[in-house]
Amino acid sequence: MAKYFDVHPENPQRRAIGQVVDIIRDDGLVAYPTDSCFALGCQLGNKDGIERIRAIRHLDDRHHFTLVCQNFAQLGQFVIVNNAVFRAIKASTPGSYTFILPATKEVPRRLLHPRKKTVGVRIPDHVVVQALLAELGEPILSSTLLLPGEAEPLTQGWQIKEELDHLLDAVIDSGDCGTEPTTVIDFSGPEPEVVRRGAGDPARFE
Repeated sequence: MAKYFDVHPENPQRRAIGQVVDIIRDDGLVAYPTDSCFALGCQLGNKDGIERIRAIRHLDDRHHFTLVCQNFAQLGQFVIVNNAVFRAIKASTPGSYTFILPATKEVPRRLLHPRKKTVGVRIPDHVVVQALLAELGEPILSSTLLLPGEAEPLTQGWQIKEELDHLLDAVIDSGDCGTEPTTVIDFSGPEPEVVRRGAGDPARFE
């Protein structure tokens, strides 16, 4: 059964945040709210967590997982960013964007796109996620909580607890979060490509 954490959206309780981070460090899989929508997340090196996300979402090995980072300094450890891309991303973070970029050697091979050797990264504009990331001290490996066959992601913590109770270790509920997934921008080619239109305005990348 998943533990249910009712977390204040503006002043997250330190004890609750600490307990969730302990679960993540203990190879747990959690559902947490972001500025776009709920996400599934685990620790970077958690092989079982990655397979559990794949199973819940029915993902193949070409799916881009996302490293949810606390800030730009952390993001820069995991992806290769040239000056032009740096400026574009810096102007759009924190926010509801995911950026696909060439990965550094800090990223485990199993997380990379098999052909492109890329990974998704984002810096969310959400108090609770920022508190989690500050306590954890590293990115959370994440994927949008969009169930197979569903057009819309789940948006209510109680509903996630009800539907995925036996598949998760924790659910964080901090009230309303976004209902649209992030806008995904692929920077791995010569020009930025809008791969998915979502909560972030794609106009600046077109």
